[in-house]
Amino acid sequence: MTMIRFEDVSVRYEGAAEPTVRGVDLSVPEGELVLLVGPSGVGKSTLLGTVSGLVPHFTGGTLRGRVTVAGRDTRTHKPRELADVVGTVGQDPLAHFVTDTVEDELAYGMESLGLAPDVMRRRVEETLDLLGLADLRDRPIATLSGGQQQRVAIGSVLTPHPRVLVLDEPTSALDPAAAEEVLAVLQRLVHDLGTTVLMAEHRLERVVQYADQVLLVAAPGEPPVLGDPAALMAVSPVCPPVVDLGRLAGADPLPLTVRDARRRTAGLRERLAGVEVPVGPVGAAHGAGAGRDAVPAARVERLAVRRGRVEALRRVDLSVAPGETVALMGRNGAGKSTLLSTLVGLLAPASGSARVGGAVPHRMAPRELIRHVGLVPQEPRDLLYADTVAGECAAADRDADAAAGTCRALVAELLPGIADDVHPRDLSEGQRLALALAIVLTARPPLLLLDEPTRGLDYGAKARLVTVLRGLAAQGHAIVLATHDVELAAELAHRVVILADGEVVADGPTADVVVSSPSFAPQVTKVLAPQPWLTATQVRSALRAAEGEATP
Repeated sequence: MTMIRFEDVSVRYEGAAEPTVRGVDLSVPEGELVLLVGPSGVGKSTLLGTVSGLVPHFTGGTLRGRVTVAGRDTRTHKPRELADVVGTVGQDPLAHFVTDTVEDELAYGMESLGLAPDVMRRRVEETLDLLGLADLRDRPIATLSGGQQQRVAIGSVLTPHPRVLVLDEPTSALDPAAAEEVLAVLQRLVHDLGTTVLMAEHRLERVVQYADQVLLVAAPGEPPVLGDPAALMAVSPVCPPVVDLGRLAGADPLPLTVRDARRRTAGLRERLAGVEVPVGPVGAAHGAGAGRDAVPAARVERLAVRRGRVEALRRVDLSVAPGETVALMGRNGAGKSTLLSTLVGLLAPASGSARVGGAVPHRMAPRELIRHVGLVPQEPRDLLYADTVAGECAAADRDADAAAGTCRALVAELLPGIADDVHPRDLSEGQRLALALAIVLTARPPLLLLDEPTRGLDYGAKARLVTVLRGLAAQGHAIVLATHDVELAAELAHRVVILADGEVVADGPTADVVVSSPSFAPQVTKVLAPQPWLTATQVRSALRAAEGEATP
């Protein structure tokens, strides 16, 4: 049975020269998980919006053609008239919430549909258990970590038992274990209840193996192609590391899981058997570029921080040297964002100390602090207040007492081709991140903090970010990343620090920490174990060097 039908669908927004999506003509069967794949800016979110009715009823623009969901035409049915059929979770969970506590949020959608109280109670309990939220049921949503909020947002659309789930970046804010839990729930909904799931996700290494079909949108305005995941990964401009490794090995069909990759890349392991594994990330300068004798860019000693009644950090010791890149990892709620907030002066220690350079951040005036440390938050838009890119840059120059044009030059380097009069809200996630990074870098802080910097970024945007951050580390900037992106840590970090329940449980060179961790090991490490390779970039570079030496 067809659940979703697109009939020659195109969407053009006001003022746009070309349609954002066009030529969409396909059917999605009931009870399948369909994964939307493609670079940023090709219209994946717009395509999802046509299914939920948000496009064009809330976003504006012109929808041509016809989209039907369970026989209902989304042009004539507004989102509230589709709510019993379609559940939607967008990229920003905060924009999704309408109540204050977890349990109330899970119940709200059912109240709107008029379900009986006993049914609502049962479904709330089921969903709390499904998503591991039972311990958080009475917590105010504002006090949850980003990943916990994401799970609540997903749970709130599961309780009405919709026939179709539309998910935009559902695992972007989740740690690896929590992401596996959410994906396992989606699998159960698809396999056991026949729910149809339409999902866009840049973290393909997490989700592609679960897809029944892939909907590939290769470039803006190109008609999407629906088909077998392995076949479309062979021609996709974006692919997860396990597929990249399969391409290196000449595997056919391409592997989508670590298990398949281990079977199909045995020859690659043999070619790498005698090759020395490089120390540190390929292309990155070795950590502590200014030397271990230099004053640490950041040092915390026996640090404890409380957030309300919760002891978010306790007995934390950490030192970051100039030129060093450190990845903070750990499950949602482990204290990563709290540690960054303390280093940037937003929170004061309950005991112990936190210093950046030689200064105490929470005692410094903001205009002085930005010369010592800069934070790019999980939501870059939190730093953006002006109506234009030029306005943001002018404000950044004033705040940093920098020469006029300093921030705009950084934007030109990070975001070539962006006009001065563009509104920040009209930028893609990756472009907003680059603008926020330029604003923070205007003051040239020796310490740069980034909280989940790859959330919402495709592989191309992530590669550009890695190049920029490597350059900053080479110039002597210390960089601390709080991230769930194990592939980013493998590409970029000299050290990995793992937090659990507010305490440091591991601190060491990236290879030493992640290779021994089932949760935080990147895909390439899992495929090529026991050889300690971290990334496909490492493998490609090593093969080229080894084969070049072997060529007479």
